[in-house]
Amino acid sequence: MALGRRRKEEDESAIDMTPMLDVVFIMLIFFIVTASFVNESGLDVNRPPTSDEPPPETENTNIVFRVSESNELTFEGRRIDVRAVRANVERMHAEKPEAKVIVSAHPKSKTEMFVLISDQAREAGVYDVSLSTDE
Repeated sequence: MALGRRRKEEDESAIDMTPMLDVVFIMLIFFIVTASFVNESGLDVNRPPTSDEPPPETENTNIVFRVSESNELTFEGRRIDVRAVRANVERMHAEKPEAKVIVSAHPKSKTEMFVLISDQAREAGVYDVSLSTDE
C-alpha cells in the first residue's frame, strides 16, 4: 500500500507546463510582430566611389575645418568654437570667392558637428559644403 500511495502523490504533485508554454509562445509572437513595424529614423547618405589616387591639395584653395575624435573643431591649426565658423567662412570667402567648405572629420566624431558647421557656412553664404573623413 505504501508504494501505491507514493506513486499517487508523485502524479498529483507534477506541474503541467503546457499552459505556461502557450503563454510564452503567444508573447514571443506578439513581440516579433510588433518589432517588425518599428521604423528607424536616420539620414540617407550617398557615398561617392572610392579611388586609390590621393586627393588634390585642398588646403590653399578651400576652407577646411577639422573635427577630431573628441569633437574638437580646428581651423588653420587653431582650435575654434562652432559659433566662430560663420565669421571665419565669411572672411575666407571674401578672399577666395570660389572656395568651398570642407569638413574633415574623424570617423568617430559626431554627425552633429558636421551639421552645425554646414549650417554656419550656409549662413555665411557658402552653399558648397563637403564632408571628408580622416584615416
